Amino acid sequence: MTGKNKVQVRIAGIEYILRGNESAEYIQKVALYVDNKTVEIMKANHTLSTSMASVLTAVNIADEFFKVSDSNEMLKKEIEQAKKAISELREEKAQLTHQLQIVNEENRNLVIELTKREAELSEVRSAYNRATGENPQKSRLHNIK
Repeated sequence: MTGKNKVQVRIAGIEYILRGNESAEYIQKVALYVDNKTVEIMKANHTLSTSMASVLTAVNIADEFFKVSDSNEMLKKEIEQAKKAISELREEKAQLTHQLQIVNEENRNLVIELTKREAELSEVRSAYNRATGENPQKSRLHNIK
């Protein structure tokens, strides 16, 4: 069994030798967790045997496992929904950016058209003023005392 760690642990006052691929520190951490849970159950009910407390510990840890597993599945679904929403928002942003480019181009064209029309209007006014002999009215500033 190469690569396996052999670790001596104490659970509910009994020594055990555990072997695993995980680090010795990790195996100790897991054993300490089980020991704490078992001691907690035994303190709550002093009449329990070690084997009965061990079964209750296993049931409690299995309950925690299933709750965490369910929570993990819910979080995975939420992440998938968030990814989908992000994808949809990115697509909407791309569409809006494209629409903005179109509107900006239309605006530029309209500004050019307006400038041309203003120049034409100015020429028509000048031609009209020359034809009628009128001088364009200049704005006058008056000093008010």
